[in-house]
Amino acid sequence: MKSHFTRWLPAIAKTSNRRTALTLAGVVALGGLALAPAAYPGPLTGGPHPDAVAAIDLATGKNRAPESTDAVTPTETVRADAAEPDEPSQKPDVDRLVPHGVQGAQSRITLDDAQLANARAIVETAKETGVGERGAVIGVATALQESKLYNLGHLGAVNDHDSQGLFQQRPSTGWGSPEQITDPEYASTAFFEALKDVRGWQEAPLTVAAQTVQVSAYPFAYAQWEEQAAEVVQRVW
Repeated sequence: MKSHFTRWLPAIAKTSNRRTALTLAGVVALGGLALAPAAYPGPLTGGPHPDAVAAIDLATGKNRAPESTDAVTPTETVRADAAEPDEPSQKPDVDRLVPHGVQGAQSRITLDDAQLANARAIVETAKETGVGERGAVIGVATALQESKLYNLGHLGAVNDHDSQGLFQQRPSTGWGSPEQITDPEYASTAFFEALKDVRGWQEAPLTVAAQTVQVSAYPFAYAQWEEQAAEVVQRVW
């Protein structure tokens, strides 16, 4: 995962009509996929990462004022997302999306059109792969932690190993080619197929399910996004 952004020399590389991969030169990358699972001893107690949000804003030309990088309320997030109306559909119940309650302090960011489009791709792939609403929440929360729901390209010398894409998957560990893992549909499918191999993932805490797939150096971090991930899934389902 790339959890902190301390310098910003952004550029956006258009890679195809299906997706955009962001390249942030000068980004300090921490964590990412390791080679073996790690235990999960307890919930996360940390907060959001405003400097990461600010870096992405510069990369996309938003130039949001510094104060708006703070965590926002659920009402504010929905208002920011309101530019994309949803088609009428049966919205999943929150109790099904978060069956065990959230763990630890929750983080929140305001999502732009690119992030919402990537969230929709994850949710649609969750439907197609059969992991359903709960799987969609795990997928969106994982991508919020790994990439803040941006389809990140290679970050050059400071890249975390060879991690790329929404889920910061690594070609060298068998996730696919760089072209494949920066395709949101492919990356989401790979994540969900791996999730289905996790015994009991439906009943496991979100951060345990995500960590078993991702094998991150920061195994507790996924928990902080469960509340917002559930709201996003309920919105775009």
